[in-house]
Amino acid sequence: MSRFLLSLACLLASDHPGMAAEKPNIVFFLVDDLGVRDLSNEGSRFHETPNVDRIARMGMKFTRGYAACQVCSPSRASILTGKYPVNHGITTYIGDASGESWRSRKRFDSHFPAEYQRQLAASEQTLAEVLRDAGYKTFFAGKWHLGDKGSWPQDHGFSINKGGYHVGGPYGGGYFSPYGNPNLGDGPDGESLTLRLGRETADFIDANKDDPFLAYLSFYTVHAPIQTTSNLWKKYRDKAVAAGLPEERFRFDRRLAVRQVQDCPIYGGMVEAMDEAVGIVLASLEKNNLLDKTIICFTSDNGGVSSGDAFSTSNLPLRGGKGRQWEGGIREPYYLHAPGTTKAGSVSDVPVSGIDWYPTLLELASVAIPKGQQVDGVSLVPLLKGEPLEQRPLYWHYPHYGNQGGEPSSILMEGDWKLIFYHEDGRHELYHLGNDVGERNDVLASHPQRAERMKRQLAGWLASTEAKFPTKDLQFDPAKRDARWKQLSTKGMEQLERRHARYLEANYKPNADWWGSEID
Repeated sequence: MSRFLLSLACLLASDHPGMAAEKPNIVFFLVDDLGVRDLSNEGSRFHETPNVDRIARMGMKFTRGYAACQVCSPSRASILTGKYPVNHGITTYIGDASGESWRSRKRFDSHFPAEYQRQLAASEQTLAEVLRDAGYKTFFAGKWHLGDKGSWPQDHGFSINKGGYHVGGPYGGGYFSPYGNPNLGDGPDGESLTLRLGRETADFIDANKDDPFLAYLSFYTVHAPIQTTSNLWKKYRDKAVAAGLPEERFRFDRRLAVRQVQDCPIYGGMVEAMDEAVGIVLASLEKNNLLDKTIICFTSDNGGVSSGDAFSTSNLPLRGGKGRQWEGGIREPYYLHAPGTTKAGSVSDVPVSGIDWYPTLLELASVAIPKGQQVDGVSLVPLLKGEPLEQRPLYWHYPHYGNQGGEPSSILMEGDWKLIFYHEDGRHELYHLGNDVGERNDVLASHPQRAERMKRQLAGWLASTEAKFPTKDLQFDPAKRDARWKQLSTKGMEQLERRHARYLEANYKPNADWWGSEID
């Protein structure tokens, strides 16, 4: 090459670093319904997650990482688009009832939930599409839940899809083969779905080690139904018994019981299986000498399920969990390892959101955000480099009722200050998370000026986004609603306590072959 051409190449490379530098691979771990307190590096003394803990140590751990919504589909769409749910239109999990059809749920609520988009729009330029067009091999494994056929992973930029379709859980056959999944062939009887997805991801990495790739492992676990093997159940049952079993595990908070302790041995086994699958993927990166060439991300789509579904974990000291407007519903594990950019063991307490993955990963890959793709998130690269990030507000809008006791609400967060607006009756709550991470002390009355300013700001944002709101049910009967809540707080609580105590009985066995995990 002549000196002129060499100089020109160097000049172009300095202006466009992605042209000269090898493109980094990206591995994205997304766990369904995992609470931030479910991990041992986040304070759990019950669950064991050495592989996930390793990711937290490898790069930057964000102590205030948030999902874009308190339920799954909106958060998943936000990761792939960089948008708030109100702007991509999926504001609740796809399949949720809205409008007058809400009456069929027989919850006797005062409002009809707002309408919402039922699939990820084809017009969205997803993270996978942008990276694919930049030369990346793209792979998806696990839960999708962003639309029916025609809006599956392969329709949104993923060249390979192992197991993603419209459902929100492993409803075809559970967590052990046969799976009944149209996009994932059955394994041997009793094979673990979670480990299978880890192996599929590792196989993709092995086959594409010489090309830049996006491997997106979106676990079905730890979503209900909770299922594990007898060996893992026994391990965590023995651990719970050794620590001492509580007489009560639940307290009632507004509309539903909330789990207060982590001692569910079935759920403990599920968390360990997830961690083992993460380890399978990390081992593949190591084997292929790719750890120093691969961005690794780890997060969840909403808080741990302390209410509703399987009532399987506790998020304390955070209040509430999945589906709820408090920190337990939206605060997530949020880890990012970017070789050459992040210092191992870095920690940031800056609030960050699921909307930030999109611009961050594209900048790290030296790929421009495409024109026409509105992005609400910001790149976190300055934080990864140890530089400050301009302070900004974060917003949430959930005009729905959660299956886990959540109320239709919108949120504005500014640093440690968090304002919650409730759509049913127009009331507000104000919390200072630095002093009260458990959101037990509403300080609205003692900070009237701040409260009024934040109310105006939140109202202005909702107006600017043309947010949809719940509408009143003119047939609402408060006596029926109150009677339901009373039943849940009395007989419902008693039933929960008995069921979860039974999980820890020495002779507990869910069925003949542990949900098919031990078929000969």
